[in-house]
Amino acid sequence: MELNPFSYEFHEDPHPTYRWLRDRLPLYRNDAMDFWALSRFRDVMAAFVDWETYSSVGGLILEKLEPGYLEMTPMMIFMDPPQHDRLRKLVSRAFTPRRVAELERFVRERAVRLLDPLVAAGGGDFVRDFSTPLPMDVIFTLLGVPEADRAQVREWIDVALDRDPGTDAVPARAMEAGMNSMRYWFQLVQELRKHRNDGLICALFDAEIETDGGTAKLTDGEIVGFCSLLGAAGSETTTRLLAFAALLFSRHPDEYAKVRADARRIPDAIEEVLRWASPAQYAVRTVTHDVEWYGQTVASGSRILLLLGSANRDEREFPDPDRFDVDRRISQQLGFGQGVHFCVGASLARLETRVALEEFVQRFPRYAVDEARSQRVHMSNVHGYERLPFTRT
Repeated sequence: MELNPFSYEFHEDPHPTYRWLRDRLPLYRNDAMDFWALSRFRDVMAAFVDWETYSSVGGLILEKLEPGYLEMTPMMIFMDPPQHDRLRKLVSRAFTPRRVAELERFVRERAVRLLDPLVAAGGGDFVRDFSTPLPMDVIFTLLGVPEADRAQVREWIDVALDRDPGTDAVPARAMEAGMNSMRYWFQLVQELRKHRNDGLICALFDAEIETDGGTAKLTDGEIVGFCSLLGAAGSETTTRLLAFAALLFSRHPDEYAKVRADARRIPDAIEEVLRWASPAQYAVRTVTHDVEWYGQTVASGSRILLLLGSANRDEREFPDPDRFDVDRRISQQLGFGQGVHFCVGASLARLETRVALEEFVQRFPRYAVDEARSQRVHMSNVHGYERLPFTRT
């Protein structure tokens, strides 16, 4: 069995591979791509929380990034404490419980505005018409991105993450889109320094981080790093999570009937969707010293994949893990990671998904997804759909 995260067949259904790895090779080695992988829940959890051994410095995806890129746009997901903690403390202010709760009205208004034309048409493309524009508008409004620019920036983000089958090489189109996106953020930062608005970007202009010698303002590169991280993570994860929810409820009408009958069950249903179909399938770490797993040594400097998509279907942690059950009680899962790099926007993603599903359920009590015409994305560590046609039934 080969674990190739860039295989299109793997994107269609990674879980037979994951199951084989958990049972036969819970520590897996891929010599051709030069990585190790952990697939069991407890192992992945242990590595996530041990940041001193499993470092985020150097990137969280399998493709090797140029050092100059990381230096140009420093991101907290590419850092370990204490540097990581200083930057996270700043951005966390935008995701306090109070601030997230204050966004609910805007999210609901935007969801209703997107859903009403779909009701009139009797359906549409769930991803293109609903689960893409909703989180895009939320995170870009939070950042202060002009509305006229949003669709283009989102397109660059998608293309920058796109990958060709079977290879870990970054395609030229992805590199070009990534550079276009980065250039845009730098230009926007410069423009907003001259003409401020009430978005998070402008709030970061006055923020200060602690340094060994006192405090310092953020550089443009650090602010652009925030923009790039939040712009991508804030739109991609929720887009894919919502689409998986629509797909699973279409496949399991009895489970959909439960949330339709009682909207209070939606938060638990979201956790089950996130467990069953994690948008982020893995995170990469770099081992800082030799470690032992299952009688083998993973040498210092090795790259290791933490397969959270596999961990969330580990039968050692979740009884009957392949069954989609909105009544499942989940004490902990890895859909948003764990440890110091737990997704800073998890509360916002949960709110967006809850509100979106509350409004969708009211308008589409019965519907069907046309899986034959659905299309998957082919990205690095993100799984999901870019097209998901559905009709009211």
